[in-house]
Amino acid sequence: MKIAEIKELTTSDLVERVEAETIGYNQMVINHAISPMENPAQIKQLRRTIARMKTELRERELNNK
Repeated sequence: MKIAEIKELTTSDLVERVEAETIGYNQMVINHAISPMENPAQIKQLRRTIARMKTELRERELNNK
């Protein structure tokens, strides 16, 4: 997910997405530990996407104060 797409989301949608992506990330890591994935770079990509979303949430929080 690109930064422009993240900025278009509402705050409540963004919070929901972060929770859903985090659950998916945790499941992906567990599955990879059990049996290796074809493309383990997906884990890195998802982790960075979650970080981008959390950064946007924090930025919005600071701007509202």
